[in-house]
Amino acid sequence: MLTRIWNYLKTLFGMAAERAMDPAVEIEQAINEAKARNQLLRNQAAKVIAHRTQIEAKIEDSAKDVGEARETAKQALLKADAAKTAGDTAAQSKWTTAAQAIALKLQASESNLSGLKEQYEIAITQADSAKGAVTQNAMRLQELAAKRMQLVGQLEQARMQEAVNSAVESISTSMETEAPSLDRVEEKIQRRLSEAQAHAELREATPEGAETELREAVSMAQADARLEELKKELGLA
Repeated sequence: MLTRIWNYLKTLFGMAAERAMDPAVEIEQAINEAKARNQLLRNQAAKVIAHRTQIEAKIEDSAKDVGEARETAKQALLKADAAKTAGDTAAQSKWTTAAQAIALKLQASESNLSGLKEQYEIAITQADSAKGAVTQNAMRLQELAAKRMQLVGQLEQARMQEAVNSAVESISTSMETEAPSLDRVEEKIQRRLSEAQAHAELREATPEGAETELREAVSMAQADARLEELKKELGLA
């Protein structure tokens, strides 16, 4: 039960944190992380390429050592042979021993050169892989930069649309708020008009109302008669 509650709380807080995060900040964070990875990869690739360059220099030095040892060994052998021809046993022994020592050195130099060449082949492969990884990551970084421009544009469009939606909702809410107020005014006018008509109808139904109506009829008849007299005077009748 406690595990379920804990997982629920984690999910709840995670959703709240996700809603609270600013997309613009998230975009910049992703770009900065990609730049940091790109710089780290470049540094590592530089070390790999530098290692290949160092091996190249060591191969050159080792090749020189091999060449020198080979030539020195040849010279020792020639001197030993000349001493043998001259019957100089001591010199022959000396140069033969020197040739043997140089041969051991030559053997070690050749072994070292062979090992360096093997390392160099590996270093070339590693350097090529490192350069390829840097190139791919640089392209990825450019894609992210282009994607950032696209997302920033979409984000601005979304914000503008949200602002428009908010304005429209505000207008709709205002109209909905004002409509009942106008309805109440119309209802009040209709009520007053109905009451006035009711009072008039009631007044006509009473003796006082009938008397008033009769007076109005008499007054109208008298007015009509007076008009007829004026017409006769003017010769219009």
